[in-house]
Amino acid sequence: MSFNDNASLDTSQVSGGGGRGRGGLAVGGGIGGLLIVVVGLFFGVDLTGGSNPGTTTPDPSSTLAQECRTGADANTNVDCRLVGTVNSVQAYWATALPAAGATYVRVNTVGYQGQTQSACGTASNAVGPFYCPTDKLVYIDTSFFAELTSRFGADGGALAQEYVVAHEYGHHVQDILGLLDNAQRDPQGATSGAVRTELQADCLAGMWANGAASTKDENGRAYLKPLTQRDIESALSAASAVGDDRIQQKSQGGVNPESWTHGSAAQRQRWFTTGYTKGSLQACDTFSARTL
Repeated sequence: MSFNDNASLDTSQVSGGGGRGRGGLAVGGGIGGLLIVVVGLFFGVDLTGGSNPGTTTPDPSSTLAQECRTGADANTNVDCRLVGTVNSVQAYWATALPAAGATYVRVNTVGYQGQTQSACGTASNAVGPFYCPTDKLVYIDTSFFAELTSRFGADGGALAQEYVVAHEYGHHVQDILGLLDNAQRDPQGATSGAVRTELQADCLAGMWANGAASTKDENGRAYLKPLTQRDIESALSAASAVGDDRIQQKSQGGVNPESWTHGSAAQRQRWFTTGYTKGSLQACDTFSARTL
């Protein structure tokens, strides 16, 4: 999914650093892994671990401001693509959420290299992207996008990467709507609250994709060009790559639905597609769905 070259990027929405770990619930690690208190992600990493005072993290903000000015930059630079996607996703929800009777509150993404601290614990490339409702921030090390392809088998298309960002902001939308506790109350199983939470975030990412080409910057220019079928296939490859069944089969040699926290590859593709084709919060109500 390509950006329009003349779209204006707002780097103030992506910052560096992060707070000290204070514990809490982190949602969406690895574009969909759910971590509740001490339940590990599929990466085998405990996000609730304490701080690591020996680690330093460069602040990318000043570099981004110089390098990431337009959509043309987002098309050639992965860090600028992160900025542009954050801009687009937040502009979309600033309009779509009030239309559904709620008010969208903008939150920043913390872009970092290697490792940093969030209010939910340590953020690192091994953990993957996640949303921390304690400090209301999304955490992403853009080197994870390469990991998504090399380790999990997603393709290298732009929408696969943009889907990652949109999914994490889907968790922020759930936070605004008061839905995240569903995951904490029912954290595991094929039809659990955790799985329903993650599948809804996939559906919300699909909603953004549905409206992305008409979402505009502060100057009235559309951020992104209309999606192609190749773009959709790219997003679906990412959704499939992190399905519980695929990850379990690859890492354990078998599939155990009772331990699922994300949903299967087919389910993740289905709910992204639902959001993309239907474009409504009602269609994304995974918590009432009889069939996932």
